Amino acid sequence: MDLNIFEHFAIQTAKSAGEVLMSYFGKITNIDNKSSDIDLVTRADIKTEEFIIQAIRKKFPQHNIITEESDFDKIDSDYCWIIDPLDGTTNFVHNLPIFAVSIGLQYKDETIIGVVHNPVYNQCFHAILNCGAFLNNSPINTSSTNTLSKSLLVTGFPYIHDARWKASFKLFEEFYSRNQGMRRLGAAALDFCFVAMGRFDGFYEFNLKPWDVCAGDLVLREAGGQTSDWDGITQMPFSGNRILASNGHLHSKM
Repeated sequence: MDLNIFEHFAIQTAKSAGEVLMSYFGKITNIDNKSSDIDLVTRADIKTEEFIIQAIRKKFPQHNIITEESDFDKIDSDYCWIIDPLDGTTNFVHNLPIFAVSIGLQYKDETIIGVVHNPVYNQCFHAILNCGAFLNNSPINTSSTNTLSKSLLVTGFPYIHDARWKASFKLFEEFYSRNQGMRRLGAAALDFCFVAMGRFDGFYEFNLKPWDVCAGDLVLREAGGQTSDWDGITQMPFSGNRILASNGHLHSKM
């Protein structure tokens, strides 16, 4: 199994999908809601997902696909592509250039390829299992920060305003009283990658889905970071209810 073939395909597909996104960026007029008034989907999401699915079906017709916007019958295959065509839709709608295409590939439930591409800045994060993490072909590594008091963290908040939504703000306050700052960017795949490159020292969030986690999780781990749920149990990418990701040095402290 030559994983470089899969990675090359994922990178090229993510970059081409990014071109589809950019053809809509700054031009969105029709927006639909999903789980709430702030959980959005646009024509850009749909068309970009259609492009990625078509590319996978053409190249790897016997592989399974899990995506954010579509449902598929499961095929008898050990391979599964996990896709978010537009991570950061709300940013995209408001012309904020913090969004990405996220493409991950699993083999027998283990992530082996992760690609996260921000087309605005032409930044493509990519990783192959056990081969390190890269940004535009240059190696990246997590930070060496080992105390919360010196850390900069990133988080997100659930769309549904329930008990978890309220708890998120309590956690935010607790962390903010112990570190140098908190940020909320609105694109989980990029949050993982920004921890991977040392821009942030840690990331946590409620209620993420496999397509939010899969690719970015691998990039972070291959950059030297650590991911788990909040109890320290590693079950990526499907334990998305309570994601904790860090540079590794801060993991137990977080």
